[in-house]
Amino acid sequence: TRRVDALVKSLGCEGISKSQVSRICQELDSVVEAFLTRPLDGGPYPYVWLDALTQKVRESGRIVNVSVVVATGVNREGHREVLGLDVGTSEDYAFWLSFLRSLLSRGLSGVELVTSDAHQGLKEAIALCFSGASWQRCRTHFMVNLLSKVPKRMQGAVATVVRTIYQQPTAEQVQQQHEEVVRHFTARFPAVAEMLTEAKEDILAFTAFPHPHWHQIWSNNPQERLNKEIRRRTDVVGIFPNRAAAVRLIGAILSEQHDEWQVSRRYLPQVSETSSADALLQEVALPAGIH
Repeated sequence: TRRVDALVKSLGCEGISKSQVSRICQELDSVVEAFLTRPLDGGPYPYVWLDALTQKVRESGRIVNVSVVVATGVNREGHREVLGLDVGTSEDYAFWLSFLRSLLSRGLSGVELVTSDAHQGLKEAIALCFSGASWQRCRTHFMVNLLSKVPKRMQGAVATVVRTIYQQPTAEQVQQQHEEVVRHFTARFPAVAEMLTEAKEDILAFTAFPHPHWHQIWSNNPQERLNKEIRRRTDVVGIFPNRAAAVRLIGAILSEQHDEWQVSRRYLPQVSETSSADALLQEVALPAGIH
């Protein structure tokens, strides 16, 4: 209230009362609530991205960290949508399961691939809620974990070699290059080779889908850019007075971004001259992923 009052006074007005600020917040709450509970009727949603970020909130006289989880997807028109938002104490299995079930209850359907980090609770919740869908382990997060297995001075070289896996033009060549990279590291960096072998199906799930979509679906980078925008706005607040305040601000940011996506260019490129991403999405004819 003090900040808004100071802003209003700087504009030459008399100021604003606590009750006026409260009324404005209540009006915004209803708008955000309507957005976050709207029916997800733009399906099928072949691709879904899940990620979380941490925010500070005051609770019971203490400052605690809470997890803010966000889901985005691509609708049948090929545009991105913000699917949902929730705030929880931790990213455990129960929290993720509740969040994903809430998306399903609102109409989320046709999911063929879910891209996320390798959080165990999240993986288990995805497997339960999206039976038959593939899971793509974010290549960016995987690379960070992989590089922790080698000396810092060698991380750049190792990362360059691993990236060649993703630079291949066909699914078959991606698989072949993965095997070649594993052989390359077996002697010098056996921990890297072992990790690449164990994670093969998870980090290469994207190869079962159209090549023009690979860059969008093999990592959580699109979601990370959204998180960056959220942090840019929430850093101004610093510490939220409660969870409702966090949902209010972040929900408003997501609603704004969602509207921009609906009028921007399609997120998915055309698959070919004769087969567009539109047809692919409308027919829900994506190939089965690697399980």
